[in-house]
Amino acid sequence: MNPLIKTKPEDTRARIMEAAEALFRRLGFSKTAVADIAAELKMSPANVYRFFPSKNAIIEAICQRCLGELEDKAWAVARSRGTAAERIERLVLETLAYHKENHFTDQKVNDMVLAAIELSWQAIRAHKEHMRMVFETILREGVDSGEFEPLDPRETSRLLMVSLVHFCHPVLVAQYLQDQEDIETDARATVHFLLRALTPRS
Repeated sequence: MNPLIKTKPEDTRARIMEAAEALFRRLGFSKTAVADIAAELKMSPANVYRFFPSKNAIIEAICQRCLGELEDKAWAVARSRGTAAERIERLVLETLAYHKENHFTDQKVNDMVLAAIELSWQAIRAHKEHMRMVFETILREGVDSGEFEPLDPRETSRLLMVSLVHFCHPVLVAQYLQDQEDIETDARATVHFLLRALTPRS
């Protein structure tokens, strides 16, 4: 039976992504061809191309889904209890933990994310903006409550991301880990340093 019969397009896309991700994890995405993905699903490569124009498009979709998991974690932190300063620190540390875990335990997935960054795919640009919005949301609440100076939350969120890139970018996280630095301690110290610039002087 043809697996495409009576199957919704979004279901077929999901099956292609699932099969591709399994192969990417097992073989690595550079060694996996569209023909391999098609064979795994017992369909022709032409059918795969009906839903994804290229292997890169499949990788981008998987990467977007993986980054979506991080975005969900980030919004959970933003909506959690605690001061704005506490939530910003927690946001940075959880983002760092996500990239660190991928580096050590899921290298194939990490490689896909790194490839997406290298190619500047739309998924990565959208992810960066998404994370900036999370920072902006927490900053805005801190300004409204008087915890932070009356700064511009949008511009400050951009500057925070620039300043914290070493702890939120998988390539830079990997470099830190190779140097055997205490990255969590440095992340906390950097966040505390930046927060002092946002906090009103008594």
